[in-house]
Amino acid sequence: MSNGKPRVVILGGGFGGMYAALEFERALARGAALDVTLVNHDNFFLFTPMLHEVAASDLDITNIVSPIRKLLRWVTFFHGEIEAIDLVHKRVGVSHGHEQHCHSLPYDHLVLALGSTTNFFGIPGLAQRAFTMKSLSDAIMLRNHLIANLEEADFECGASLRTGLLNFIVAGGGFAGVETIAAMNDFLREAIRFFPHLREDRLRVILVSAGAIILPELGEKLGTYAQRKLAEQQVEIRSNCKVTAVKDQDVTLSDGTTITTNTLVWTAGISPHALLDTLPCPKEKGRVLVNEYLEVPGWSGVWALGDCALVPDRQTGGFHPPTAQHALREGRIAAQNVLATVRKGWKKPFVYSTIGLLAPIGKRTGVANILGVNFSGFLAWWLWRTIYLLKLPRFEKKVLVALDWTLDVLFSKDLVHFRTARPPSLLPVKQELPKST
Repeated sequence: MSNGKPRVVILGGGFGGMYAALEFERALARGAALDVTLVNHDNFFLFTPMLHEVAASDLDITNIVSPIRKLLRWVTFFHGEIEAIDLVHKRVGVSHGHEQHCHSLPYDHLVLALGSTTNFFGIPGLAQRAFTMKSLSDAIMLRNHLIANLEEADFECGASLRTGLLNFIVAGGGFAGVETIAAMNDFLREAIRFFPHLREDRLRVILVSAGAIILPELGEKLGTYAQRKLAEQQVEIRSNCKVTAVKDQDVTLSDGTTITTNTLVWTAGISPHALLDTLPCPKEKGRVLVNEYLEVPGWSGVWALGDCALVPDRQTGGFHPPTAQHALREGRIAAQNVLATVRKGWKKPFVYSTIGLLAPIGKRTGVANILGVNFSGFLAWWLWRTIYLLKLPRFEKKVLVALDWTLDVLFSKDLVHFRTARPPSLLPVKQELPKST
């Protein structure tokens, strides 16, 4: 105890961790006697469903992120890295600052919401060459790369390199891959008309999918529809195919094809956070096993949720999928159960069925299944934008995103290439001291 108050530490500021913190925020505002700390390596909450729109210049870079310090007033925020977790002694090692100062955070209740990392499956060259789409910096980097490729290919000296510069591959036929390829395709085909030496028919935008149909979570009918619509938008779809190797400018596929490109976006796999491997609690495939109350069995005061946990589904007998709509609700239930434990009340089991799944597939077209009803075309795209706009935190961000979307109808997409590296000419020059005589 600290000042007589139980100490709660939340690790991770994604959907699960953030919504747990917001639930504690409401309780603290009503006078709950707790010390709650959220630890995250970014000082903002990223609304990942709109990440592909940043990469495709549909939204301003900062409009899908909310500063954590503006979201939380009662919950303490620690901006830093999680170095170690000691379940035996109930401590978390963290570091922060330019000099990586180390601290030890004691806890009475620990909420594990560490999310996931990209899984490259040991494919040769993939980790070194591929772009990913999990963070804001990933989206900014991909956006810059797309524009840089067009700029380089437009010059005569880049004529011999144009094939590699104008071939774009996304690996992964799930939601992240399909949304990314659709947004990239819209952006590239609209932008290329501003480059006088380039033609649209030189563009190759390729989706590599391991399954026969993309978006398998939505069922065969909607997956087939999405595949047909993307093909109409000149996206090449390689079904029943995988990336097997990446070397220099060549991407090799399982069907024996080799494609020359310097753009491969990898969305085909995730792994649990590496810190989970260090924990002595029960796990399966790297994810922490929890009970229906989101407690880790055998470890009092430890809770887990989201991508890093296997949460039992009482209705199906399996486990809940690691999606944002599940994670945010798991975060709320975990916080409520911590409060119930502290107050010696009744805990709630996590019970939830997926309400709906939606995906934009380019050219103001989408696919959706909501409460078992299928939608496609413009209506599904409009539903996607409406639902996610309502879910976006903070009124200020909702207004900015709505404004961006409105201006996107009236004006073409922005082609500004952001330089993030400091020019060498601006770096401090070390001057030699005059020699003494």
